[in-house]
Amino acid sequence: MGPGAEGQRRDVLAFYMLAGFAAVMYAVPGEWIPALEPLRLALLTSGLGAGLMVMRRIGKAEPIFFDGARGIALLMFSTLAFCSVAWSVNPEVTRFQGVELLKLTAIYLTLVNVITTPKRLAVVCGAMVLGAIVTSIGVINWYRVGEDMVEGFRSRWVGVYADPNHMAMNMVLVVPLAVAFLARKSTPWVFRLLCAVSAVLAVVAIVLSHSRGGFIGLSVAMAMWAIREKRRMQAIVLGTVFVAGLAVFAPKSFWQRNETVASFHEDASAMGRVYAWQVASRMSLDKPLLGVGAGGFRYAWFQYAPPEAHRAYVAHNIFLDVIGELGWIGLLCFLVFSGGAVGGAAAASADPEMGWLARALLAAVAGYLVCDLFSGYILSAHCYVLFGLAASAHRIAQARERALAVGRQPAMSPAPVATWEGSGHAA
Repeated sequence: MGPGAEGQRRDVLAFYMLAGFAAVMYAVPGEWIPALEPLRLALLTSGLGAGLMVMRRIGKAEPIFFDGARGIALLMFSTLAFCSVAWSVNPEVTRFQGVELLKLTAIYLTLVNVITTPKRLAVVCGAMVLGAIVTSIGVINWYRVGEDMVEGFRSRWVGVYADPNHMAMNMVLVVPLAVAFLARKSTPWVFRLLCAVSAVLAVVAIVLSHSRGGFIGLSVAMAMWAIREKRRMQAIVLGTVFVAGLAVFAPKSFWQRNETVASFHEDASAMGRVYAWQVASRMSLDKPLLGVGAGGFRYAWFQYAPPEAHRAYVAHNIFLDVIGELGWIGLLCFLVFSGGAVGGAAAASADPEMGWLARALLAAVAGYLVCDLFSGYILSAHCYVLFGLAASAHRIAQARERALAVGRQPAMSPAPVATWEGSGHAA
């Protein structure tokens, strides 16, 4: 086997690993199947994908694509987080968070270097949609048996889904992707059925989380998808079904919790957010450029919290969390990165071949960022995977535009398609 064929094989294997990681990220089998726990499947698949991508690039003497301003901003952000050990209020926590951010940066760069065709983009998105079915079933089952619920009525699941707010926001990004596959006529009927199941179960899981931010994020995501797709009738039908489903099936506690918004001073959760935002503001005033160090928000809480705030909370807003922990320099890097993902998905939305999926990714990014306004979570793999997919869509669209300008087909880095990718279907 020649060096070219070997590099192509590594590229295909790296893609398989990324698709597997996308599914494992939601299904988290190691959390509920004891025999799989030692394998650390998420780390295994993502690590193999990154390693194979680097080996292929080195073998073919090709530079790694760093994704322009977006990727450079993310590299600066994660490097700043790691270097903040030097001034952190808790160096041990900061070191851990810095290493994790570097891992997530590696996953992002692997995505933008390996997802080079519309079909690959669709397969990875489809893997997330299918994996989310497992997550939703877990959340619903825990609610059904009343297992370990937060505040006695908020359902959750295992691992990264143990926080109802984080679980809800990670399910929000799946819904527009599932609906986009469902609405596309060329999607095989079996996969369309699975997408319908995934979307319905994800909405149920969000409702059972009783996450107000998750509900708002879902509403924004679906409104964005309907507006960008210009499918007014479908949007009306989906909205009607959604509202009717909530009215009939949502538990009474869901409505009761949402009613507390009007009297937030009596809601401990809402007041916790108010205190957290005050703390972030005071951190920024005290250490405006570099913050208190990555992961240090809760550990610096009592230095900045008002006297009545007796419990340390997380920032409950990813942007204020970044300001508090990494200062305005960190926020600038994060805004360039996240804003670039939004702009990339928006630009790719006009692509005639994969615009339908780019519009769904744009809706998912919008909904996820709205959720981030209510739940700060810098170390979410879902965030970097979602933004990586949006960036990949942008890169693919740019390659097609350049190819059309010279009257030929796109010629990005050679990436052979596996036999099961060869059909014209989305997955």
